[in-house]
Amino acid sequence: MTSLLIATWNINSVRLRLPLIEKLVAAYPLDVLCLQETKVADAEFPSADLKRLGFTHCSINGQKGYHGVAVLSRVPLAKVDARDFCSKGDARHLKVVLPGDIEVHNFYVPAGGDIPDPKANDKFAHKLQFLEEMEGLFSKMKSKRAARRIVVGDLNVAPFEHDVWSHKQLLDVVSHTPAETERMMSIYAAHDWIDLTRSVVPAEQKVFSWWSYRNSDWEKSDRGRRLDHFWVSPALKEAASEHLILREARNWERPSDHVPVMARISI
Repeated sequence: MTSLLIATWNINSVRLRLPLIEKLVAAYPLDVLCLQETKVADAEFPSADLKRLGFTHCSINGQKGYHGVAVLSRVPLAKVDARDFCSKGDARHLKVVLPGDIEVHNFYVPAGGDIPDPKANDKFAHKLQFLEEMEGLFSKMKSKRAARRIVVGDLNVAPFEHDVWSHKQLLDVVSHTPAETERMMSIYAAHDWIDLTRSVVPAEQKVFSWWSYRNSDWEKSDRGRRLDHFWVSPALKEAASEHLILREARNWERPSDHVPVMARISI
């Protein structure tokens, strides 16, 4: 084994969308699939179904009906850990170590509700605190440039102007407000993260990974946002290739409102 094909996907209920996972892995022979919003307690996670797809190693951090993250892998996971951000007891983080001593952090950042005011909206306050704790976590890690680390997940922030369909109209909309994007910039800087998508897609080109269910013709209007991210530490910059956002998955039967983001990482 010289490389791993890794994908991240907010699946919006792993049990409901098992057929979509099967369709994805039939088309793309993933070695590792990081899921968010699995919406299932650990005891009811469909591990047997996923093992039949070749994911013999499943690490899960679940919650009944809400949140939940999982890492499905064809290769052994050397170490697994989960952090309780904001002391809420939510299942929003999972860390695993892959072959090649590659540390992967899988996140489901809180959406933040509808009102971008932490004083008026507890959900938005929670989101800002979560982002600040992410910055604190990564700023404390040693050997920043030498370490082989990856961050993936639904980070629920579209940080750049062309990560949303209209920068001007969404500046006061949760996921693209200055309070969120400024914190995202601080997280990037805390560990010298490389935003893999934006290292491949020019900054002036619009690129999205999420389209609302509320839009009956999402493809025609294309009012999307880039909420799903794949970051690598400097030590893995040259190891990354085959980056892809699988836009076509938004048209699959009973789809998630997010689509997979994937890349190949040499080990």
